[in-house]
Order: sequence, then structure tokens, then C-alpha cells
Amino acid sequence: MGIWLFYVQHQFDGVYWARRRDWDALRAAMEGSSFYMLPAVLRWFSANIGHHHVHHLSPRIPNYRLRQCNDAVPALRNKPPLTFRKSLYGIRLKLWDEAQKKLVEFP
Repeated sequence: MGIWLFYVQHQFDGVYWARRRDWDALRAAMEGSSFYMLPAVLRWFSANIGHHHVHHLSPRIPNYRLRQCNDAVPALRNKPPLTFRKSLYGIRLKLWDEAQKKLVEFP
């Protein structure tokens, strides 16, 4: 389950990726990691890591405060969630297409 969570929180349609010279820490946190909408029981078992974008903004925030931080900041609350259905689509995304600036499937 941990491998699945890590994978889908960084491999999804619309993810941000940049080479070192163009890399932006804020964009990487907000667009390069997901807000994975999990059912309550899975939020508890995963220590709220579905709020992965908050974790990437500040890794020192304890897991039991991730949701509270997300709810307190409007810019964080407005991040569209990654649903379970959308995360299944992300399994097929394997290659970064530099021209399109997005993850794509193998041809």
C-alpha cells in the first residue's frame, strides 16, 4: 500500500516536472505532488499522507497536522483532489514528454 501511495502521488495526469535549471520548489510541491482524496479509514492508516502537497511544502509538519494545515490555507484547499479513479489512470503514465510537458503512456 505504501508503494502505491508514493507512486500515485507523483505519477498523475497534470503533474509538474522540470529540469534542474527550471525547477521551482513551490510549483514542485503544489503541482508535482497530489492531494489524494482517501476514505476516512485510509486517511487514518496512511497518516493523512493524502495531503502530500502540504508535506512537500513543509516536510516538518507532523502527519497529524497535515489536514489541519490544508484546511487553514485557502490556496491549499483549492487544489483539485486526485480521486481513486484518476489514480488508476496514472498507472499507465510512464514517460515524460518534453514537448508536451506531461506524462504519457508508452506508444
